[in-house]
Amino acid sequence: MALNPEQLLQMTIDAAESIKAHDLVALDLRGISLVADYFVICHGNSDTQVQSIASEVRKRAHDADVVIRGMEGVNAARWILIDLGDVVVHIFHRDEREYYNIERLWSDAKVVEKV
Repeated sequence: MALNPEQLLQMTIDAAESIKAHDLVALDLRGISLVADYFVICHGNSDTQVQSIASEVRKRAHDADVVIRGMEGVNAARWILIDLGDVVVHIFHRDEREYYNIERLWSDAKVVEKV
């Protein structure tokens, strides 16, 4: 059974929270962008934590038979992007998150309060 976008979003949030991701924000991009329905943005305080968050998202996607369309930045662990189709996950190292501030770039998007 395929996950709908909201279930995929919740799975992603649960995975990141289980590894203690910091300042997790989910943005609703529906009607704003064709890239994805949702962005999930969070950060870790070390390369190890960033990689662990990405690994947990990847594991849960695999367990749910969700196709990972792309994954970038794993080796550097400064900004890992995981494309799950309807949900794109951005996992930053703390310093890069402050520098890129992609929440500001997508300021037209609504923050998802509860899934």
